Amino acid sequence: MSQTVHILLVDDDPAEQILLARQLRKVQNFDLALTYCETVDAALALIASGEPVSMVLIDNRLQHEVDFRKTVPLIRQAGFIGPIGVISSSLADPYFQAFEDYGVDFRLDKAELDPTSIEFLLREYLAAS
Repeated sequence: MSQTVHILLVDDDPAEQILLARQLRKVQNFDLALTYCETVDAALALIASGEPVSMVLIDNRLQHEVDFRKTVPLIRQAGFIGPIGVISSSLADPYFQAFEDYGVDFRLDKAELDPTSIEFLLREYLAAS
């Protein structure tokens, strides 16, 4: 195995951590570590602490923020330059069409978050790492 890929999940539903951890265990060819934060503030503190973060997966809607259009720019302003993916139970809202304008690298429906899609995203966005 190569270096560990550190995935930060930001989601206000703790059950999502359990579901993602289950999917990550099935991913082959990568040594993965999952860190979970329930709020954007906690994620910002983690990033500021210097803890390794290779990729951020953030829920579209969090408790105190409207949607990714407010949360992702905060993560970018904190200095995170790695890939950020927005995960949502629905990508139907029109603002998802302009996701790149807010510093988002990719968007993914939570129903499509499986070992195959995770491995594809890791290869696509972390190949140069």
